[in-house]
Amino acid sequence: MEKLLNKLLEKPWVVIALVVLISAGFFYVMKENSRMETDLDKYMPAEHPAFVYSDQAEEWFGINDGIIIALENKKGIYNSETLDTLKQLTKKFQKMDEIEKVDVTSLYTADNIIGTEDGMDVKAFFKRVPSSEEKIKELQENVQNNEMVFGRLVSENETVTVVIAEIRDSIFTQDFYNKILETAAAFETEDIKIYVAGRPIVEGTMALLGPADMKKMVPIVLLVITVVLLIMLRSIKSTVFTMLVVFFSVLWAFGLMALVNIPVYAVSTMIPVMLIAIGVADGVHLYSHLQLYVAENPNADKKEATLDMIKNMWKPVVMTSVTTSVGFVSLLTSEVYPIKYFGIFTAFGVLAAMLFSLTLIPAGIMIFGLPKMKKAKNENNNSGLAYRFAALVVKKKNISIIASALIIVLAIVGMQKIWINSSFLEKFEKDSEIVLTDKFINQNFGGTTSLNLILDSENLDAFKNPDVLKLVDKMQNKVENDLEIVGNSFSLTDYVNRMNKVMNADKEEFNVIPDSRELVAQYLLLYEMSGDPENLNKVVDYDYQKLNVTFQIKSDNSKAINSVIGIVESFEDDFKKLGISVKYAGSGYKGLVFTDLILEGQIMSLILSLFIVIILLSFMFKNFKIGLIGAVPIVITAAIGFGVMGFLNIPLNTTTALLSSIAIGIGIDYAVHFIEQYRVNARLTGDRILTAQKTMAHSGRAIIFNAIVVIAGFSILLFSVFPPNRELGALVSLNMFTSLVGTLTIMLVLLFTTNLYFTKNKK
Repeated sequence: MEKLLNKLLEKPWVVIALVVLISAGFFYVMKENSRMETDLDKYMPAEHPAFVYSDQAEEWFGINDGIIIALENKKGIYNSETLDTLKQLTKKFQKMDEIEKVDVTSLYTADNIIGTEDGMDVKAFFKRVPSSEEKIKELQENVQNNEMVFGRLVSENETVTVVIAEIRDSIFTQDFYNKILETAAAFETEDIKIYVAGRPIVEGTMALLGPADMKKMVPIVLLVITVVLLIMLRSIKSTVFTMLVVFFSVLWAFGLMALVNIPVYAVSTMIPVMLIAIGVADGVHLYSHLQLYVAENPNADKKEATLDMIKNMWKPVVMTSVTTSVGFVSLLTSEVYPIKYFGIFTAFGVLAAMLFSLTLIPAGIMIFGLPKMKKAKNENNNSGLAYRFAALVVKKKNISIIASALIIVLAIVGMQKIWINSSFLEKFEKDSEIVLTDKFINQNFGGTTSLNLILDSENLDAFKNPDVLKLVDKMQNKVENDLEIVGNSFSLTDYVNRMNKVMNADKEEFNVIPDSRELVAQYLLLYEMSGDPENLNKVVDYDYQKLNVTFQIKSDNSKAINSVIGIVESFEDDFKKLGISVKYAGSGYKGLVFTDLILEGQIMSLILSLFIVIILLSFMFKNFKIGLIGAVPIVITAAIGFGVMGFLNIPLNTTTALLSSIAIGIGIDYAVHFIEQYRVNARLTGDRILTAQKTMAHSGRAIIFNAIVVIAGFSILLFSVFPPNRELGALVSLNMFTSLVGTLTIMLVLLFTTNLYFTKNKK
């Protein structure tokens, strides 16, 4: 490796030309093929049993996510203007190519089941917009008397009504998203305000804000790190080439992503910030070593200085890059696609940064000469400070050991409080338009999140059995009454209850499931003859063996969905006695499974990355004890990160789940550089105290520079529009600080106390 790098020094222009040429190719591919993935179902593994079953259930019952368009008139909706707007808006959505006409529901399309002298009739609430007060009053009374509509399509305060347009994920595009918003806005008037919500809208908004956030963040992080590097390295040349390293690494990472046709997910927008913050580390260590060499050898020419830099630094640069990549590659254990691909392409970017650091930086020195390095006035003071600090750490070693033990115990307590959040809506600001819109609709209706309960029996006509329907009805009432977070539920029982009531002179005491199986079957037959039988396809299959119960929930986070499932599970034994199995489907349930996959992936990633890092360190330094010692700071760092998350109630999600891999991937850099320098100094000095002091003055200095740059880079995430990104930025910055402190204290104490390298020297 060293010989190859030395040969490349002879043709520096070729090196630069080759890098620029390949980068141009990646840029072209990225420009042509990059795409943003907005379908949240595509975040999840399609082959997972829970998702396979959910997809089947969605086909059985036509379960699709709905776009909810709410019309608010504070004067009330029962007037010609509002009702006409509702009708026109409904018809507008019905005519859209992307939406099936039967999948648009509103007061204009809803069926009203009523009793007649001849039996039962099913008809529309209105076809022509009522103009007279008498007709409007009649419509209002019909809605109020129909519990299947009142509170579901019309708010209880009668100032809001909704149009629900169900769409398939496959047809939702950015253009369609814009068309929906434009259509809704076109119908707004002075009195009528229109709100648009629903999961597809969340997806569309994320697709808009994700790239916009990246465009905003990248220039800021470039500017901040450039300024920090100028201050640290005190050289324009050094700063420029270090920044070129990260620029090309980001370009290659996204270029490869586009080349293999992997989409950009919301979390992928953080890759540039990651690579910019991480990629400068190699440059900082290379130039830091160069500065020290030139200071000790003022007469050395550029080739001698560059050869020395390569000779002494290529191994730690390669080792740190490999171990950092391992931290990110360990994310492959996750079944969540955004996390998995984030790990792969960030690892590739890190290795690309290593390649550029070992080629571009030496080539730049050979072409443009050694950077002008002004000797800092306090450089001797800094070295003296490093010597004194190292001596103090090894003298007071018990303090580091006790403090580390106490911190780990406290962190374990905090980790018990960690929870997982599947909510996509909570990725946005609480005062953002999409969150406020969702809140408004949840206040007036059942909820924007759905959980589908699928009841399955092997017996034909199982769900015409009154005992079964009564149990389903009892379960629905239990969930609605016990959980404020549940707005309402809907199933075949609502049809049967309604039909029993209207067939008994609209008496409320008959709003129940009848005791007779024959009567239930007769009601259903009457409905099929009088109304639209396709409506029943949403709640029951043709053979009445499968039933779909939909719960509307006012939050999409995992706590809310789990609370519903908890009550449903208390009925499982009763259903089992009737020969009925209980399963779940729909986007709400998928989100819950999503959280479990995040947790499983996080645990596996943490264990795997720690194991591989220990093995790699042991192999690199030819000593298993060194592997264990090197892992101590990152174990403490990871524990602190998760402990803080627990104490501050920060949940695990697709973004914060990256924390441990980032902490291990970046934090291990410090350990590798410090151990390598400690080993070299131990061989040269043979004195334990002097070895600790020289290592602190050399690698300790570079590690501090590196930490400052990384913390500055990740701090830029605090300006993200997504709260989880801000949380990750703060947590990673904290982790880098604790990793720095751990490396310079407890790890130094362990190296000093174990006496590994000096025992070997004596032998």
